[in-house]
Amino acid sequence: MISAGRGVGRLLGRVGRRLARTGVARRLATVGHHTVLGVTEVRNAFAAAWRRSLQLRVAVSTLALSTAVVLVLGLVLQTQIADRLVQGKFDAAVTQTESARAVLERDLSGVDPDREGAQATLTNALEQLTNSSIADQPGSPTAGEFRAVLTTGDTPGGSGRPVSAGTVGDIPPDMAAAVAAGGLARKYVTVGDTPTLIIGQPVTTAGRDLQFYLLFPLDAEQRTLGLVQSTLIVSGLVLIILLAAITSLVTRQVVRPVRQAAEVAERFADGHLDERMPVRGDDEMARLGESYNEMASSIQTQIRQLEEFGALQRRFTSDVSHELRTPLTTVRMAADVLYASREELLPALRRSSELLVTELDRFEALLADLLEISRLDAGVAELGAERLDMHGVVSRAVEAVRGLAEESGTPLVLDLPIDVVAEVDSRRVERIIRNLVANAIDHGEGRPVEVTLAGDDDAVAVAVRDHGVGLRPGEAGLVFNRFWRAEESRARRSGGSGLGLSISLEDARLHGGWLQAWGRPGEGSTFRLTLPRTVNCKITTSPLPLGPDGTRPAETNSVPTPPLGIPRGLLDGDDESDDPATVQGAPPVSRPGGRR
Repeated sequence: MISAGRGVGRLLGRVGRRLARTGVARRLATVGHHTVLGVTEVRNAFAAAWRRSLQLRVAVSTLALSTAVVLVLGLVLQTQIADRLVQGKFDAAVTQTESARAVLERDLSGVDPDREGAQATLTNALEQLTNSSIADQPGSPTAGEFRAVLTTGDTPGGSGRPVSAGTVGDIPPDMAAAVAAGGLARKYVTVGDTPTLIIGQPVTTAGRDLQFYLLFPLDAEQRTLGLVQSTLIVSGLVLIILLAAITSLVTRQVVRPVRQAAEVAERFADGHLDERMPVRGDDEMARLGESYNEMASSIQTQIRQLEEFGALQRRFTSDVSHELRTPLTTVRMAADVLYASREELLPALRRSSELLVTELDRFEALLADLLEISRLDAGVAELGAERLDMHGVVSRAVEAVRGLAEESGTPLVLDLPIDVVAEVDSRRVERIIRNLVANAIDHGEGRPVEVTLAGDDDAVAVAVRDHGVGLRPGEAGLVFNRFWRAEESRARRSGGSGLGLSISLEDARLHGGWLQAWGRPGEGSTFRLTLPRTVNCKITTSPLPLGPDGTRPAETNSVPTPPLGIPRGLLDGDDESDDPATVQGAPPVSRPGGRR
């Protein structure tokens, strides 16, 4: 046995290797793979449709429940009908058997089954019973067509030959034993291919008792039950189809207004503020439509009021900035005259003239920043991008604040490789770098400030790192807020307007880039500017890490700049996550703002 098993294994192995050589196995694997993919796609499509369609869920659920109910009812009806048919057949068969037994006992009352010629007598009696008019008499019960069997069974002591008439071979032995014991027996058997009911009982003669059987074929009842089953199946299928159609119609009446409401809400969210739901009737959907329309009207009114207020605020800022230029120019001329003659003034007046000039410089910077931020808010800022080497752009920005670094004793550590080319607006990028480096000098506590430039195939990045006070948890989401200070008591050397980082954020967004912040108390902070190499190119990663030692942005306190085109209303949150992969999805960030 073991050797035979090994031989079969070797044969299967050779067949498998042959199939592999001929490529059949490879083709079978390919077909199986495609089949699995097709099944997976169908399953995913159905799952998506199931999640998105309320009508599909209701229709399928109703259809499943209806199918279960119809199936249970059909089984119950079939069982009841089958039981009634069989029970009726059995009752009629028992009654007919009793009547036939009475006839046989009357005809065989003087017959001894063990005498010579009893075979012919029994055969003659069965023929008379079959041809008798018992079943035709009015009021007599009938079980339909039957066959009769009459037999003496085994002779006493097992000697001699039994005498019988009819198909004795169709009688089961256990039933013959029960009738020979003198009782009434019944049994359902299959004779050939026909289910048959056999009723047996003893018949008294002049000699010993005979065994009398009537065989009633149940093919008519089987045909009736088959017809009932077919009728139930067809009726059930028709009922299920009707229920599915009714369910689909009813759910459509409910789902259609909901779908219309969803479409109206989507168009309203896209900016079509005049969209309203149609209201018909006085039912629940009509009341829902009225409530939605009232809500939409209220939101539309508030949005228009906010737009008008925002436009008025921007116009006010712009007008005030422009109107202040004239008196500021006059004051500047007078201040310059005083400053030029400061050596001839008393020491107190000399100091006042110097303070006046310093504050006028700061006032002019504030006015310039207010005008710039008003243009950015109004959406009229334009990007004058050209293909430049970022080495020169960053170098010019750093040189503009080098005097501030020397005054504070802050070393500038530069890592600016050449041939890092990108399409940028040099004026705006230089302004961003100047603001970042000036902030780093102000908060670097005299420690070195590192400026790093890097690029890859899609983006260029500039990181400004200081080792000063750093940022407390949560402050990375506030540094771009207008006029925000990390420490109100800290004196600033650069004398900024408080709008520098806010304008820098808008400039980065105008390029389609990111401006991100990281910081820890006592470890300093990093500001990273990431810009696409070409205009309108989306970026997903930055060539430089944001935190120290390549720290992942998600592990730091940082705020990404969302891509260009994100509505300003989405910029009111405070999210300290900074995974660049999520930036294109416009995570909520703080509103752009000013200084640290």
